[in-house]
Amino acid sequence: MGQVEATTQREIAADPEDVFDALADYSGTRRQLLPEHFSEYEVREGGDGKGTVVHWKLQATSKRIRDCLLEVDEPTDGQLVEKDRNSSMVTTWVVTPAGEQRAQVVVTTTWNGAGGIGGFFEKTFAPKGLGRIYDAILANLAAHMEK
Repeated sequence: MGQVEATTQREIAADPEDVFDALADYSGTRRQLLPEHFSEYEVREGGDGKGTVVHWKLQATSKRIRDCLLEVDEPTDGQLVEKDRNSSMVTTWVVTPAGEQRAQVVVTTTWNGAGGIGGFFEKTFAPKGLGRIYDAILANLAAHMEK
């Protein structure tokens, strides 16, 4: 069993603090950014950044549906960390300045993968699939922020 990691990034033409605020707004904006891979979205506690508990189902493939219950933390400025209570999955969003009125957003998800041949396929293909899902979120975020 090894650690699996998927990382995606995008530069967005908007103030970094505004971009971070949009990502941290689980009660409003975040829900609007999610593609069709997410269902049963529900904020259970909080709703804005640290202290939020949010639930969703993530359907990465037609057969793989992950039931996620995420605790949100903000360990440093510009950083959101979502820890899944139901698994080893941790997603970290980092928003940094990338020039005047520009933000660099990097999202990294890690989890403990399966062992054996299944683990080999998971480590090979899961990061690409999850990367496509997060690319869609970042595209939606860019469209929302750059209007």
